[in-house]
Amino acid sequence: MFHRLKNDFRLSIITLLGISGLVGITPFAVLRFMQGNLLAGVVDSTILGGIATSMAYAWLTGDTRRTGLVMAIISSYGAVVVGSIVGDPGLFWLYPCLVTSFFLVGPRIAVGINLSAILAMMVVGLAFSSQEQMWSFSSTAVVVSACAYVFAHRNHSQRRRLEQLATIDPLTGVKNRRSMDEELDVAAANAERSGLPYALVLLDLDHFKRINDEYGHGVGDEVLTELVALLESNTRRSDQLFRYGGEEFVLLLPGVDGVNLRAVMNNLQQVLRKYMKHPGGPVTASFGVALLGHGESVESWLARADNALYTAKETGRDRIVYAEDIGQPMPEPVPTVAG
Repeated sequence: MFHRLKNDFRLSIITLLGISGLVGITPFAVLRFMQGNLLAGVVDSTILGGIATSMAYAWLTGDTRRTGLVMAIISSYGAVVVGSIVGDPGLFWLYPCLVTSFFLVGPRIAVGINLSAILAMMVVGLAFSSQEQMWSFSSTAVVVSACAYVFAHRNHSQRRRLEQLATIDPLTGVKNRRSMDEELDVAAANAERSGLPYALVLLDLDHFKRINDEYGHGVGDEVLTELVALLESNTRRSDQLFRYGGEEFVLLLPGVDGVNLRAVMNNLQQVLRKYMKHPGGPVTASFGVALLGHGESVESWLARADNALYTAKETGRDRIVYAEDIGQPMPEPVPTVAG
């Protein structure tokens, strides 16, 4: 539970705001019934039910985007209904809703929800005792929304920047090892669900340390960026490239196996042989390739590709080695025992 809250920002926001809403609204719902205001009590209870249901849906399905939208709509328009029923006291409920909308949905959607809620409150008009009060409330509500928009927009930009720094290799611009771990888990799950084949390629530049030692790290960096450019221009959009560490990269190839996989790998090898250069001459690479086995763990899959790469390096470099060709076939799935 705490792991999900720590790693899922939107779920943590939904949970925090949902609990705050339940704690804040429940006493007033009880008070409405005690005062005999059944309509307001039913509205408050409906809002509480909507918030609780939305939170449960987010936890069960992980669909936080849809949940956030529903909660923003329920809270904002619920505040409009409450204000129309109870008058002045209900107006104050819309202010926190105007702010929380920006935490539950994107800034543009939040602006639309807020402005429409303010307009609805003005059109109904039952919550206001005078025109002056209505326009004063509307003006302050718009100011609150504008301030919340600026804060949310800035926060959203900073969070995207932090996510990019955490998942993108700054030198080459491709995804880093952290992203690779997540994508391999997704690939393994998708393979089990759909039966789509996946190939994993570990690629290591030959004698890269010598390039850095003889020509400097600036030249080495240029070689790495050139390698990435060649790989990205000679692979499909569905293929994914990751920097595994140093001069080692990982290619995730969905939907290829057998003859097609070998054709793809031979083409990549020829492209690198033809175009990869540095001041001392051509640059070559060694490849280790493994197909994902049915029921195989990501750790086993990666280890078999790594062993194939090690064999390629040990047997002369500038070659492609397939895990299945060196006595490392795809593991058989572990049979399940019916309970």
